[in-house]
Amino acid sequence: MRERVPVTVLTGYLGSGKTTLLNNILHGNHGKKIAVIVNDMGEVNVDEALIDRGGFRRTDEKLVSMANGCICCTLREDLIVELNNIVADGSIEHIVIESSGISEPIPIAQSIVLPDNPLGIDLTNKLVLDAVVSIVDVSRFWDNFQSGEKIEQRKAQGDIDEEDRDIRDLLIDQIEFCNVILLNKCDLLENEKINKIEQLVRKLQPEAKIIRTVQAKIDLKDILDTKLFDMEKISYSSGWLKELELGFQDHVPETEEYGISSFVYRSKLPFDANKFHVFAERNLPKSVTRSKGFVWLAQHSDFSVLFETAGNHKSISPLTYWIATLPKQERNQIIKLNPNLRESWHPLYGDRLTEIVFIGMDMDRELIQTQLDDCIVDEESYDGEFFSRISPYPWEKKFAIVGD
Repeated sequence: MRERVPVTVLTGYLGSGKTTLLNNILHGNHGKKIAVIVNDMGEVNVDEALIDRGGFRRTDEKLVSMANGCICCTLREDLIVELNNIVADGSIEHIVIESSGISEPIPIAQSIVLPDNPLGIDLTNKLVLDAVVSIVDVSRFWDNFQSGEKIEQRKAQGDIDEEDRDIRDLLIDQIEFCNVILLNKCDLLENEKINKIEQLVRKLQPEAKIIRTVQAKIDLKDILDTKLFDMEKISYSSGWLKELELGFQDHVPETEEYGISSFVYRSKLPFDANKFHVFAERNLPKSVTRSKGFVWLAQHSDFSVLFETAGNHKSISPLTYWIATLPKQERNQIIKLNPNLRESWHPLYGDRLTEIVFIGMDMDRELIQTQLDDCIVDEESYDGEFFSRISPYPWEKKFAIVGD
């Protein structure tokens, strides 16, 4: 059986240095026949023009321009077709995908590692995703991260659901889903400021290898043939999930240097949906860079709710039914397979609880905790259903209590 061709994905915001890194790869002493896929969001494919002027069309490399294309929010059929065409060539030993500056890396990874797609082209037996490399421009990091600017280009692509996302939300996506992070342009910023950026990046993605670079110069062994990518591992490597894992061990992170810190808020009583909505929409401090977790709402007590913020983007949606709401036989079987559940199981409320991770800079932890405590429906009010039935969320309202 023919060995699968490894794929490296380069991601990073506009101007971070992806094309410079691509230049370094193409001119590097790697001895491989590399196929390169480049993407650009604008009407003119600027990245392709730069690459052409640099003379990178060499006999041992194949450059494929997806002109005016963007690999972003959904699986793109043109990418899948192009990858399939490249690997059919039979001579290519490695593929590098340079995504557009406003693309998320997850859909690109999915197009490679998932066997099912609208075209029915299974790439999993032909390609292997080797690494996702995220490039961060440290010289403009805070300007981009704190601007609150919307990603207006999304509207041009017809992705209406994403039009309210801001740059910080995108940067967090690119940082959380990667194996290697290049802190680029380090010659343009003082070392102490770079340290602060690295500390925040490490909070958001504690598992990735972080490398400081100037002009994206790097030992190519750090990004090619790394065998670092693992879909399951990377899906559980983000900082908010790590904090939840540590939280089960009563982990309380200390406030770190540069004011970057994280903590887990936990409650075994439900929130009033109306009060929590006010907190999420009006009172969440700007000092919170990232928050994510599971919420128990009194008005929607049968299912857990996923709460997530990144920048100005906020999302709250039903996730899954609590185990406590399942039929007794099924519930007991799940508990038997997961004995840790028994230790935290409440005699009335079962596995219902709220756990939210907050990551930020100079956060007032006490204020956030107080605001969330004010959202709680106390035990007497919940058991007696002495709380408003009105909810700002358009989901089915149930009030089930654990029973036989």
